[in-house]
Amino acid sequence: MVLTPEQRVTLHGFNNLTKSLSFNMYDICFTETKEEREAYLEYIDEQYNSDRLKKILKHVADIIGAHVLNVAQQDYVPQGASVTVLVSEGPIVEVPNEAYHESPGPLPESVVLQLDKSHITVHTYPEYHPDEGISTFRADIDVSTCGEISPLKALNYLIHSFDTDIMTIDYRVRGFTRDIHGHKLFIDHDISSIQNYIPDEVKEEFDMIDVNVYQENIFHTKCKLKQFDLNNYLFGYTKDKLTQEQQAEITERLTLEMDEIFYGKNMSNGSPGVN
Repeated sequence: MVLTPEQRVTLHGFNNLTKSLSFNMYDICFTETKEEREAYLEYIDEQYNSDRLKKILKHVADIIGAHVLNVAQQDYVPQGASVTVLVSEGPIVEVPNEAYHESPGPLPESVVLQLDKSHITVHTYPEYHPDEGISTFRADIDVSTCGEISPLKALNYLIHSFDTDIMTIDYRVRGFTRDIHGHKLFIDHDISSIQNYIPDEVKEEFDMIDVNVYQENIFHTKCKLKQFDLNNYLFGYTKDKLTQEQQAEITERLTLEMDEIFYGKNMSNGSPGVN
């Protein structure tokens, strides 16, 4: 069903569609020594502790128009954190036309629409390779909403809230709602790709793959950073302290780690290949 901003569908009761966004990101670092690894994990735990994550999720709630009911947060030992936010219908400040179009959302701005029976969660997973000197930080964010606006409007803000080398993004619309004539609506907005909710300047920095099942309202996008500055992946020193051979070896290790995460498989030669 094609909708324009002027063509509002009158529903029978509340909008019962559930729209779920899963945003999974990875940050990768080269930590050759035990001291570097411990310092990196300490930095990640401080940078992405539960207090900061709570602030990020509250901004997400503002963007999607939710009223925060309850917040549960936890910092784990030895590392990692979790935050869960339960939200309900928020005040209607304005109903913007762009809510019906595939476009990036705000960074963030005011509350825009209403929703109910929803939640937002984040869990972090710092870890490291036992031999190869690679440490990886992963964060999983889930935004589940009912109502008119799609949680994809929070994607732009989430991307800008984390230092990201790899992103895996899933979006699904489940259930159905009814119009006043009783006809079922299995989706209430047009969508062809999650990429349309990502700003152009971000898309220019990443290689992207889409896997979409349109008849099931399932959308999947993977993103991998095209190029990187080695200085951003060394912890405690810069690449001018390394020989050209060392720089090439570390770059190869980092690239292999990114490729394995992006393609979802272990690769001995650094290329996706075929199992």
